[in-house]
Parts: sequence; structure tokens; C-alpha cells
Amino acid sequence: MRRLRNVKIVATLGPASETYDMIRALHEAGADVFRLNMSHGTHDEIREKHRIIREVERDLDSPIAILADLQGPKLRVGSFANGSEELEDGASFRLDLDTAEGDATRVCLPHPEIFAALKMGASLLVNDGKIRLKVEDCGPDYAECTVVAGGTISNRKGVNVPDVVLPLAALSEKDRADLEVACRLGVDWLALSFVQRPEDVAEARELADGRAAILAKIEKPSAVEHFDEILEVSDGIMVARGDLGVELPLQQVPPIQKRLIRKCRYVAKPVIVATQMLESMIESPVPTRAEVSDVAAAIYEGTDAIMLSAESAAGQFPIEAVQTMDKVAIEVEADPNYTGIIAASRGGRKHGVADAIVGAAREIAETTDIKAICVFTQSGTTALLTARERPGVPIIAMTSLRGTARRLCLSWGCNCVMTEVLERFKSAVVNAARAARSGGFAVESDQIVVMAGVPFNMPGTTNILRVAPCDERLIYSTDPG
Repeated sequence: MRRLRNVKIVATLGPASETYDMIRALHEAGADVFRLNMSHGTHDEIREKHRIIREVERDLDSPIAILADLQGPKLRVGSFANGSEELEDGASFRLDLDTAEGDATRVCLPHPEIFAALKMGASLLVNDGKIRLKVEDCGPDYAECTVVAGGTISNRKGVNVPDVVLPLAALSEKDRADLEVACRLGVDWLALSFVQRPEDVAEARELADGRAAILAKIEKPSAVEHFDEILEVSDGIMVARGDLGVELPLQQVPPIQKRLIRKCRYVAKPVIVATQMLESMIESPVPTRAEVSDVAAAIYEGTDAIMLSAESAAGQFPIEAVQTMDKVAIEVEADPNYTGIIAASRGGRKHGVADAIVGAAREIAETTDIKAICVFTQSGTTALLTARERPGVPIIAMTSLRGTARRLCLSWGCNCVMTEVLERFKSAVVNAARAARSGGFAVESDQIVVMAGVPFNMPGTTNILRVAPCDERLIYSTDPG
């Protein structure tokens, strides 16, 4: 299913979008990747959503990526005798391991690992940062705090600890069970929440054992600090601006977003910008102008994908939210300024034959009348390198491996097409020409660029580039191979 834009759209499924008809409509409206939030729903409910997505994929003959988002370690306060309390600015408040119900002076924080890591002067944020506490004294089972910013605190509200790296296991027992279920189902991407260090990614990769690509969510200051190392061991990145905006001053988030996108593109790994992109569309059929500008800014920065969370999972207008993102992306990518910005930010770690070939393919496409770049790929690497170049013509990623086609649905500009296993380069050129024509990218009188590797069906062998006609008769008459 051809898109008229290059940036991809990720839509989260939930109560508002769990039927066959709705999931199909979302895909037809523009959703390229469906996110399964493992924080919500039973394993049976996750299995059913997965089944429906694959049914839609089969019915529309269109590869669809599925991203399973693991919950990660959730830190929460205990319960209050009155259900909630009002904390005043400047008041004292104690957090401890006592399981007794809380009051206006204290509450249980059932996480000894937090107390083990706390230091005097550290900040504790409660309820998405609405309440801010400063640690005045602490020990292995308590923290005496001053209320810096007060408000209503109630049962089981979340806690963020931005100032320290917590000695938490990267994956909870729930995460491990969810990961195994997701991998057995055959999801394409696993998103890891609250990553703090590269070792967190390594643990998930070992458990996944090659069954899914690993995407690290950047939502903690420690992840920003160790980003280069985390990126090195991850297959992709999500800039999760929700918790990141809680744990860091809000004004720091936009430059961090821009910097992380640039770094991901430099190493040819896909990056998603997520959280509150069209938040008002949970209840409104139209977004705010600020939200449209936010989506546009992420596209101008060169992100691979933009994501809807509650807007598509629980909102009243899930299809309209996808359509809005689609329209904004089409408009931005048609702007001459977009082309200039993307070209000016072009660069990357280049050190091999494949890097040189994809760079040459982009230059040929931009200096001659080429309609598409067709790349044959097994692992997906050559398609990712081509996407990094951000060429001005469509990328047709052709593979005989359905898993590769699905994973590439997250990557900028990749139009994924399934092909049979090929043995000869001439067959590859013929298949590329057919795909370009049938997809509406070219007609018989046009030319395309074809990239492949010989011997075929071996990852990492990209070594051929050819400018080819889309007319099969010309292919056979000019290519003796």
C-alpha cells in the first residue's frame, strides 16, 4: 500500500481501536506500525489484537509492523487512609517502607532500591511531576522530604527519580513474561521502557534471541547521558517525551529530541518521536495549531516515525488522528525547505562498499530522471542505509523475508515489497521493474535504480548498482546476464 509520504506513522491500539474494521481502517488511513501496549490488557487480548493485525495484513497484501511496548519497572507510592491528601508547599513529608496506609505526613514507597540509591538533595517527582519533593535526609528504609511543589497525592501515583541511576532490573517479572509472549506471537519490534544504560538493552536482546528487533525508549536523564552507548546496542530508538519531560526541565526536551534524531540517522537506525503529538484529538476531531507544528517539527528534523498513543488507543477520533498526521507529513515533505533541511543534515558513518553504493544511488536519482530506488535486502541493512540518505525519490525495499519487510515498515521512505527468492541479477531487475510499475512508482518509459548483492540471499553483499528501464523487453535485450 503506497504512501504519499516518507515518514511513518505508529498507532497504538486500545479500546477505541481493537476490532478488525477499525484496525483495517487505521492502516488504510495511514498507520504503518501498530503498537501493542503491554501495560494494558491480558495476554489473550494481546494475542487477539496480533491476530487481527495479521489478518488485515493478509487481506490487504500489505506488510505491517507490530511493536510490543513493555511496561518496564513502575515505581508507585502506596495507599492513603483517606484515598488522597493535599501536600502544602514547604511542608515535611516522609516516604518509607512501612506498609501502613498513609496520611498528610507520610506514605509507603515499597521500593527499597530507591532508598538505596537516594542522596540528600535529590528530587522525587510524584504524579507525572505535579508534586516535587526534595530529600533532606535518607536511609535504607526512609526519606525525609520537603514539599517543593505541592498538590493532591493519592493512591498508587507514580514516582520518578530523575537525579540518580536506580539499581533496578531492566525487566520486571511481568516484562519477562510479556516479552516471551510477544516473541512467540512473532512481533517485529520490542520497545524497552525506562532504559537507563546499555546493559538494559543487552538483557532484553539475550531474552529475545533474535526473534524481534530491540527499540530503546529514551525517557530518563541517565538514558540521555548514556545515549551513544545505548544506541550502539539497540536496533532503534523512541524519544518518549512524556517521562523525559517530567524528569528534565521541559525546555531541554526539544534540543534533546533534535540531537537524538540526528544521531540515529547518522548510524542508520530508525527513530520514533512519541507522546502527546495530537493529545487534543483524544476528545476533539481537530488538533491544535501547536500540535500540528510539533508534528511538523519532528518531520523537519528527519525522524523516521511519529506516534499516536491515547489518540488512537482510547480517543474518540482515532482515524481522524491518523489522517491528520498523514496530511501534515505530506504537506511538510512537499515544502522545498524540507528538502533543503534534510540535505543539509545528510551525513553518517560510512566505511564500506554498501555505503558507497547507496550514496551513489541517491546522487544518480537526484541528478537524472530516476523514478525510484529499488534495493534488494535480506537483513534490511542496505534499505536502512538507503533511508539514511533520504533520497528525493521513493525507496522500494524488496525482500523474500517477511520479517525483514515488516521491520522496515518503521523506517523512513521504505515501501516494502515481498519477492520470491532470486538467484540471478537479471531476475532482480525484472522484479524491481514490475514492482515499480505495479506500485504506481513508474511506467514502462521510466528508469529506476536497482541495488543488489551477488551472490544473492546473503546479508552484507550489496555490490551492484544498475540504472535500468522499467520496460522488461529492454531489460532482456540489453542484459545478457
